[in-house]
Amino acid sequence: MADGLNIEHHGHAHEHGHEHAHAEQNAPAQPIDTASLPDVKLTPKAIEMVRKMHAKEALGVEHGMRIGVVGGGCSGFQYSLNFDTHKDGDRVTDFDGVRVLVDEISLPYIAGTTLDYVEGLHGAGFRFDNPRASRTCGCGSSFSA
Repeated sequence: MADGLNIEHHGHAHEHGHEHAHAEQNAPAQPIDTASLPDVKLTPKAIEMVRKMHAKEALGVEHGMRIGVVGGGCSGFQYSLNFDTHKDGDRVTDFDGVRVLVDEISLPYIAGTTLDYVEGLHGAGFRFDNPRASRTCGCGSSFSA
């Protein structure tokens, strides 16, 4: 993506041999009132790491962190993180100066999700806590709705 930076998931080993496909998912069949859905949340550590990455890439204030989902992954959907600019239909939330963008197709799948940044013996990376996920994968970046 020309105006975004992919933020990789580090240190979460897969306990299986599935590969992550990056195909776009289709829009939900029924329209969903996204205005009533809760925002995605960031922990203080995640905010700190996003700020550091934003500064390292020397991005302007027009770039925020886009959180989304794409079809594929070990469990049906896979999280997507990158820096991007605002697009029509985005839900925009500010966390102490960090802009978070979520598109209207992804929001029903990840509403209320908390993004954290964890460090451990196996490495460090972003981790999602999604209350809407019925099943998750050991990698922490794949889930079923």
